[in-house]
Amino acid sequence: MKLEDIYKFFENPPPTYLCQELAVCYILYVVLQGESYGTELIQRLEAEYPNYRLSDTVLYSAIKFLEDHRAITGYWKKLEGRGRPRRMYQVSSEWMSQAQDLARLWQQYIS
Repeated sequence: MKLEDIYKFFENPPPTYLCQELAVCYILYVVLQGESYGTELIQRLEAEYPNYRLSDTVLYSAIKFLEDHRAITGYWKKLEGRGRPRRMYQVSSEWMSQAQDLARLWQQYIS
């Protein structure tokens, strides 16, 4: 390592990977805007927030957490232009208020 490597690191830092707690809030933030599926959640995060990443493992453990708590529901849907059907997620009506609270935590975190 050279001194210039330190400056280069801070000029172009590597992305930060979301933990499960942040992933839960991010997922709710997105699905409150409309239904979505796993790969789309990851792609959208990278497009809208280039400094952040979400691993498959954390994403699907967060989705499982949300499904187990009945915060989101999933169903299979064939999307035009896509091969196999996708598992689409949406916020359950009973969780709307709490989902909005948790989505606000994501918005606060990124600002």
